[in-house]
Amino acid sequence: MGIIVGTMALFVVLSVFSGLKVFSLSFTNEIDPDLKMTSTHGKSFLISPQQEKELKEINGVACYTKIIEERVLFLFKDKQRVTYLKGVDSIYPVVNNIKVKLFNGQWLKPDSYQVVIGYGIAQDFSLGILDFENPLQIFAPKPGKGAIDNPEEAFNKTDVLPVGIYSISEDLDSKYVFADLGLTQELLMYNPNQISGIEFRLKPNADENAVNAQIKKIFNNKVTIKNREQLNESLYKMLNTENIAVYLIFTLVIIVALFNLIGALIMMILDKRANLKTLVNLGIEINSVRKIFILQGTLLSVFGGLIGLYYGIILVTLQQKYELIMITPTLAYPVVFTLENVVIVMTTIVSLGFIASLIASSRVSKKLLD
Repeated sequence: MGIIVGTMALFVVLSVFSGLKVFSLSFTNEIDPDLKMTSTHGKSFLISPQQEKELKEINGVACYTKIIEERVLFLFKDKQRVTYLKGVDSIYPVVNNIKVKLFNGQWLKPDSYQVVIGYGIAQDFSLGILDFENPLQIFAPKPGKGAIDNPEEAFNKTDVLPVGIYSISEDLDSKYVFADLGLTQELLMYNPNQISGIEFRLKPNADENAVNAQIKKIFNNKVTIKNREQLNESLYKMLNTENIAVYLIFTLVIIVALFNLIGALIMMILDKRANLKTLVNLGIEINSVRKIFILQGTLLSVFGGLIGLYYGIILVTLQQKYELIMITPTLAYPVVFTLENVVIVMTTIVSLGFIASLIASSRVSKKLLD
């Protein structure tokens, strides 16, 4: 019973943390590209028509979008904020499914002075959409060297019209303001073929490593390419660390439960001491006697683990289907059933059960029987 309950608890908790991981990553993965390419040297780079043609011919790339990201100053009435302006082309909503995250309004039109802002920025500025009387102002520093003589001439300025508000997560809602790529190039005084990055959407079952190698070859290995996990490296590390910590804590619970197994096997050894002595007198070696209890303890662990997994899988399946436990009135506690968790749990139970049986069987000795 101790092994069954311990196994069930470990499997359910691992399934819950798998669900929380998927739930947490869903906020970023929906607008993160499969691959993102940036320049290794400097903020921006030039892309030639030939390079664009070669990118389209890469096997595994479904589509790509050119972007520019730069920190600028936003001013609305008497409020101001420094955050990222992200210039995107018309293909951006195809590569990143941003339109489904629009909280209000619509996506910006190409070659226009429209922008889409985050819900957090809209709250800070008390800003709505389609406010023609009070435009949002953008100030971007002009490129150059030397001291600034006139602050008014040190910035490029433009007025834009918010036409949509997106809502993804608290951090992202206060990070980006999306604008047209041409407008961003004009504001930052970039060349028409000058960008700061390219975001890719890959075809299903595409070889990510092969695509990486081809992209780097096109740009002479002067670019850095990151996938979704690398773009959210700190978040992935935090979730994986939490998962490992919980696994170790519940493994400790199972180890405590397996002390019962050790105790039960030792009591059986003492109870059957006379029978064991008879077996030894008949010629069976001590190691063979020990194997009896190793096998018995391992079988208890295996069957206890299988029964615990059976009930754990039922609990997880019921939660997925019927949403028995709720975090909020509308949000069920996320759980995910994975074969990886099944393998981890069974490997843990069988390994620890074998070690516990080995410890208990070591009590069988010539001295004990004599």
